Amino acid sequence: MGNKRISKLRTVLQEQGLDAMLITSGINRRYLSGFTGSSGYVLVTGDESYLLTDFRYMTQAPQQAKGLKVVEHAAKFIDSVRELLPVSSNLRIGFEQDDVTFSAYTAYAEALQPAVLVPVSKAVENIRMFKDEEELAVMQRAADLADKTFRHILNVVKPGMTERDVDLEMEFFMRSHGATASSFDTIVASGERSAMPHGVASDRVIQGNELITFDFGALLDGYCSDLTRTIAVGTPDPKLKEIYDIVLEAQLHALANIKPGMTGRECDALTRDIITRYGYGEYFGHSTGHGLGMEVHEWPRLSKLSDDVMKPGMVVTVEPGIYLAGLGGVRIEDDIVITETGIQLLTHSSKDYLIL
Repeated sequence: MGNKRISKLRTVLQEQGLDAMLITSGINRRYLSGFTGSSGYVLVTGDESYLLTDFRYMTQAPQQAKGLKVVEHAAKFIDSVRELLPVSSNLRIGFEQDDVTFSAYTAYAEALQPAVLVPVSKAVENIRMFKDEEELAVMQRAADLADKTFRHILNVVKPGMTERDVDLEMEFFMRSHGATASSFDTIVASGERSAMPHGVASDRVIQGNELITFDFGALLDGYCSDLTRTIAVGTPDPKLKEIYDIVLEAQLHALANIKPGMTGRECDALTRDIITRYGYGEYFGHSTGHGLGMEVHEWPRLSKLSDDVMKPGMVVTVEPGIYLAGLGGVRIEDDIVITETGIQLLTHSSKDYLIL
């Protein structure tokens, strides 16, 4: 696993004229090395690749970091980085500009001089956009667990429970069925709170004749799923059934038409144009979707500002919504893989207008 990913990163180094690349992001460290510990750094040069970590992990790291040399770093890890760098008077060392603070940068620059530190954006993230068969298999299991969790909670949720009660039941179900954690803070938004796109579970008591939006996912073996469904309790305002049907039409239209070669803005238009045509464009304020993988929000983006091109192997969400303040809202979301000819669904929960 590690060797292929390191090789791809070396290609980036060559393209950008770098002698080495220092990886400080924990997610990128795990992606490149397979090491799951909480502390460590990856250093990639033209000839070698190293995992630097501390005393606590000197048994674990060699077992996990296949294809990298494991080094127990000094009290200041950057001192060990300096010792491992090639001998040259004009080294160019890339660093993750989106992860390194300015204070850390100044400390690194001082320790590594006369080497020049070069800011690099998304060097590993651009590689992570494309999932291999092993990653897709894990992501399918994470999606399957999200589907199972939704089926489970439909048999549990009822008026009188608080949103937090429901959240706790979902969390327990996912954890007891293999998840490390939730992909993110679970959204259980009922009644007028369903008009909040990020209405994380609260102490609100679920009542009759309203909608509930569930937005959640399982973090399983390092990879996330992300599923949203909206259901009815009793008989909500007819306006809510109207927007449910519109959101569903928009989402199904996107799933039927997204294909490789499209830009993020073109994918976004597939949902946005339908919602706008029905007169609800101003009530759909977020993007249609985003990349998914080791983090719940990755590249590419499916938004009206995105020029990202959809390519086979990318995993993205498709999640249009309509939100009417004071009344309620609807969002429907699935995880998909871009294929050579179109898409493959990872999530399969029912999108019928379910009434409890």
